[in-house]
This record gives sequence, C-alpha cells and structure tokens, in this order.
Amino acid sequence: MPPTQQPILQCRNVRVFVDETPIVHGVDLDIRPGEKHALMGPNGSGKSSLAAALMGHPDYRLEGQVLLAGEPVQALPPDERARRGMFLGFQYPVAIPGVSVASFLRAAVNARRGEKVPVRQFRSELLSTMESLGIPRSFAGRYLNDGFSGGEKKRLEILQLLMLRPSFALLDEIDSGLDIDALKVVAEGMERAVSQGTGLLLITHYQRILDHLRPDRVHVFVAGRIARSGGPEQALELERSGYEGLIALAAANGSPPDTEPAQRPTSSPR
Repeated sequence: MPPTQQPILQCRNVRVFVDETPIVHGVDLDIRPGEKHALMGPNGSGKSSLAAALMGHPDYRLEGQVLLAGEPVQALPPDERARRGMFLGFQYPVAIPGVSVASFLRAAVNARRGEKVPVRQFRSELLSTMESLGIPRSFAGRYLNDGFSGGEKKRLEILQLLMLRPSFALLDEIDSGLDIDALKVVAEGMERAVSQGTGLLLITHYQRILDHLRPDRVHVFVAGRIARSGGPEQALELERSGYEGLIALAAANGSPPDTEPAQRPTSSPR
C-alpha cells in the first residue's frame, strides 16, 4: 500500500453523547483504503456507541469531525452517508418481513451506485456472490433476516457488504455467535472487500476472528477512549493479560470505568 495514500475515514476529536451523558471522549483515527483495523475493549467501553454515532444514529449526538474521502459527513443523515460509501454491519441484524433479500439489495445497490443496475446484471452479481458465501439461491426470495439463524444473518451482512462495495465498512461484532465454518466464510468475505479497496474497522472481543483476518492495526478502547494502538500482537497480549490493567489506568486518570448507558439502542441505520 503506498504510504502517501490518503485516509478514506478520518476521525478528529470525535465525542459521542446520549442526551447530555458523554460516552466517547475524543477519538482520533485514520483508516486508509484496503486497511484492516480492529477495535477491541471491555463491555460498556463505548465501542458500539462510537459505531452508531459514526453512521448517524439519531439517539447519539456526535461532536468533532468525521471525514469520508476528505469530505465532512457528520452533518449528513444516515442514508446519505451510506450513499457516499459508509456501511455498518450489525451485531443483531433486524428482520424485515415482507421485503425479500433480492428486493432489498437491488434498491440498496441502485442507491449506492446512483443508477438502476440492469436486472440481469444485478441477478448475476447477486447469485455469484451468494454462491461464494455458501448462501443457497433460495434465500434471495426469502424475507430479509426473517426466520434466519444467527450465522445466516451474519452471512447476509457480508453479502450486503460485497454487493454495496462501500469505501468504508464498520462491522460491529459480526463474528459473535458464529461456528467455525461460518467464521471462516465471514472472514473471507471481509478479506475480499478489503482487496477491492474498502477500508475496514471491525469491532470484536475475540482473537479467533483475527486469526483469519490479520489486521493492520489493533486499537484497544477503554472508558470511551483509544487507550492503546499497535499491530496484531496487541490482540494476543489482551488474550494473555485481559483489560484489568488498562481499566485501572483509565480510572486512575479520572475516566469512568463504564461509559455506555445501561440500555443502548439495539438497532442503527444502515
């Protein structure tokens, strides 16, 4: 990757609030096209709140600057952020009865590409991508996430990622609840997106997904801040030592050990 390549996502002093309660306390982050970043941290540290705020969830107020390809997006509604190339993969994808997977994806792809993709071309892309993810063709006609297993829902999130071709993707614990085979498929889908130039930020608790998806950078999030950043070895160190030392350090520096509200919104705009 050329060292002069400009970041696709830049965060500058990003702060997040729920009502007047501060959740995230100043995040600076640069992610370039084709880079893989992992964000790890204890429960309640603010990781998912940061993800929701970056995508414009109305329950969160974001202060600071968020640039996508050099353009500020923090004042844009979620649908416009998505059109410009931001993507959020959910930890708990929502079912939409009455809307088929194919219909949903065709509308989303048309909006993302700014034109109506011919039906034959769309169908060819969809079926080819589904096959690569081990998703049966019959799923195209099923209602989105309605009656799907956890693993099926996560594969559909990756299907959307590959079909929409975002410039930046934020995946919130997409590896949770996956068996070994599904985990491998999801990781391969993420690698494919990255190979096409997508900058990726994966929120995760587990080293096992990082065994498949070796990140360029690992950031440790504690008490609403990035407490430490480094290479893949950061995740291995966390496996050995846990978060206790970093939590104690944050508390000693005056940061609350738990920053997220007890009841966090469970869904967020795409």
